[in-house]
Amino acid sequence: MIHVIWETIKVQMKNSWARPMFRFTLVASPVLNTVLIYEMFLHSGRHDATSYIILGSGLMGLWSSICFSSIGDIARDRYMGVLPFLFTSPSNYNLLIVAKTIGNTVLASLTLVISAVTAAGLFRLTLQIPHPGLFIAALLVTIAGFIAISIPISYLMLLSRKTGLYMNVLDIPVTLLCGFVFPLSMLPSWTRPISAVLVPTWSTRLLQLSLRITPDWPAWRTTLLWNGGLIVVYVGLTALFWRVIEHRVRQQATLEVNE
Repeated sequence: MIHVIWETIKVQMKNSWARPMFRFTLVASPVLNTVLIYEMFLHSGRHDATSYIILGSGLMGLWSSICFSSIGDIARDRYMGVLPFLFTSPSNYNLLIVAKTIGNTVLASLTLVISAVTAAGLFRLTLQIPHPGLFIAALLVTIAGFIAISIPISYLMLLSRKTGLYMNVLDIPVTLLCGFVFPLSMLPSWTRPISAVLVPTWSTRLLQLSLRITPDWPAWRTTLLWNGGLIVVYVGLTALFWRVIEHRVRQQATLEVNE
């Protein structure tokens, strides 16, 4: 099992890098987003502007990479005609989806590095990290959260042939609702419940908390619990979706390109 996961991760990272769209979201998108968000915060006077510029553009690139890779893999496998074979292969299809998502997310995490390099090179902005251990822990939780939310969405794409539409629909709304580039207090109050059930919201907050000079431990623990709780919920949804989808797919044979 470990061998299957590891080999799938390596192959997925190579395949993702070979796609021009993925390279754009991984390299060009963080650079452009960094410049855009810098201009947005140029006269804001916020003391935390640098963290939003660097983390915000990096998280935007990370989420876009996931949308156009992990979620899009279902459509690519379907139109290449290999989805039915992967679904029924001796290797558990769950393992393949998990490994692909891990590979894409780990590779897409480079957007955070690219954003930091761009901000330092163009605007001489550096992200101050007073507690590296906390920041690394928050980053690992963030990566786990992005993986957790990607897998159930990928499963839902098994039932749809409009994957391209859904990828584009998911990209910007999640960026706005999760507070990647500005505080959630700027959004209408009716959006707060939606933001609260999205794990990237809490991952973003955890990263912001890890940058404080004096750690706010009660807020840190609460945010970490929300992250952990939502990750468990998404894992549960993944198991539920898989059972329902597997039954439906085997019954209706809906994995081919045509209906």
